[in-house]
Order: sequence, then structure tokens, then C-alpha cells
Amino acid sequence: MSEGAMLDPSSGLGGKTERKEALSLLEQYEKYILYIEGSVEERKANYIDMVDTYYNLVSTFFEYGWGESFHFASRWKRESLQESKKRHEHFIALQLGLKHGQKVLDVGCGIGGPLREISRFSLTSITGLNINELQISRGTELNRIAGVDNTCNFVKADFMKMPFPDNTYDAIYAIEATCHAPDMLGCYKEIYRVLKPGQCFAAFELCLTDSFDPNNQEHQKIKEGIAVGNGLADMWSTRQCLEALKLAGFEVMWEKDLSVVSPLPWYLPLDTSNLSLSSARLTAPARFITNVLVKTLESVGLAPKGSQKIQSLLQKTGEWVLQGGRKEICTPLYFFLALKPHSSSLET
Repeated sequence: MSEGAMLDPSSGLGGKTERKEALSLLEQYEKYILYIEGSVEERKANYIDMVDTYYNLVSTFFEYGWGESFHFASRWKRESLQESKKRHEHFIALQLGLKHGQKVLDVGCGIGGPLREISRFSLTSITGLNINELQISRGTELNRIAGVDNTCNFVKADFMKMPFPDNTYDAIYAIEATCHAPDMLGCYKEIYRVLKPGQCFAAFELCLTDSFDPNNQEHQKIKEGIAVGNGLADMWSTRQCLEALKLAGFEVMWEKDLSVVSPLPWYLPLDTSNLSLSSARLTAPARFITNVLVKTLESVGLAPKGSQKIQSLLQKTGEWVLQGGRKEICTPLYFFLALKPHSSSLET
């Protein structure tokens, strides 16, 4: 049984990507634990390897639970999770005003679920930027299956040092991805550099809200749980992101935490009381059942060593994220649309 199909050998959910070049899951898990037990500064210094290791561990589990798009979304009543995620992605395309023939960059694209949806919705060509070979391999296969392999591609690179000339892209977006940056200003400056003048960058950021109290021990514990479980060196506030955008040279057209206007809570997929079939695999009871299943499969050799440890890590992460959402101290729905002016005082 391939590592990529560890969760359901018959259905293929979670993908069947081989990882012949990667360390075993158990070795990678132990490596990741060494990173997250370090200081914030140590995590920032080693963010590339830490994030790469993290996604080697969790990508299969994410695809099993979330489908091809690894992100939250605002939710309307009587709307399924998958419908809300598609609307979330279409919203990005509409805000950017994407048009046929444009060249677009998805920063931190995962396995490319949003990339494929936005490309088909807007008839644009999209490049997905990612540092993780496992996700790129899986995304390339999914592009082929979806029939977008002629218009969509992937580039393996660090978004802090992109291998593109200045003024390359007609539009750039990111969905819960640049939270992995060790320095938001540096990240936004690099995005600014490769974006064409007069064009826009749009993003949904995973952020701390104004309700987060750095002097509150419980808040700090939740923050650390969310960061550790999501492969983040640290967490940034909405205010810090906004300030970094302006310092990078962007003109912020508008920004808002869309969680405050969402008819249903963004964390609903993780809530025990949520009985929606579309997010059944994400609830606490489902996560418990999956944990038991994975432990059993691992014990009989049908899942790689370390699978149960990873599932437990993600189960705990879901609980931290749920607490953060209920206490309104974090949001994955901080949206902004930022323009790169035709001329800037930052340009030389």
C-alpha cells in the first residue's frame, strides 16, 4: 500500500502519490517535533524545512478531510462546505477582476484545488508556487485529471525568494498560505516585486484578531497550539498584515475580516454539533474515529509507521482552532485587496 493512499486503499481518497525520496512518516514526524519544540526565532530561521516537513506529513490527511482545497470559508445557511469553498475562490477571482488570457500567480498553492477552480471560472493561466514536492506531484496529477494541465502549472520555490523577473504577473492571490512566512513584510515585498504595476494582490490570511490578548495565558496557549499544528513559525495579527502591506508599497483598496459578516461560523466544519455530511470527516467524533482507524491500520501494517501520531497532532490542532474561533481571537477570513501603483516612492 502506498503512503499516499494510507487512509482508504479502495477509494484513493487522499491521493496515491508515492514518496520514494522522502523520509518515513515516523522519521519526519520526529523531525517536525524538534522544530516545533524550538523557539519562535528558531522556527523562523528554519521555516523552509519545517514547512516542507509539515506538508510531507499532513497533505494526505488534509486531502482526505478537506478535498482538494485546504481552507476555510464564510458559510451561508443551507450551503455545503464544498459550495462555500468554491464561492470563496470565485470571490477572489471577482475581486481581482480576472480575465481570459491573464497570467496569475497562486502563492502557496497546496495541491492546487483553488488554482484549478479559479482557472476554470476565469479562463486564466495560473502558476502555483509551492516548496513541497509531494504537493506539486499530486497537484500535477490532479491538473491532468481536471484537464487544465495546458493552462496551469507549478513551480517549486520559496515565496520569500521567487524565481520570477520583476513585474511578471497580472494578478496574484494567496489563500491561508502566507501565514507560513517568517516575515510578513519580506513576503509582501516579494509579491509586490513580481506583480505588474497597476495590478492587484488579494489574499485571505490566517490571523490573530483584535480580541487576542497577548497577556492572557489561555489566549497564548491557543495561539501556540494553532501555530504548532499548522506548521507556522508564529502568528500575525490583522493589524500587522495591514501595516506590512503598506510598508511593502501596496495601496490597500479594502480590507475586512469577513468572519464577522459570515451567516454561519467559519469553524463550523470542526464543531461537534455540526452534522453536515459535507464536512463529516472534520468533526471531533469523526476525527476520533479516524484516529482509531489509522491506529488500527498502522498496527497491522496497512498504514506507515507514524500515521497515528500525525492524525493525533491534527486532531489536537482542530481542537485548538475551534477554541480560537469560538473565542474570536483568530480568523482565516481576513481579506484584503491591494494595488501596486504605477509609480511608487519605494521604486528606484
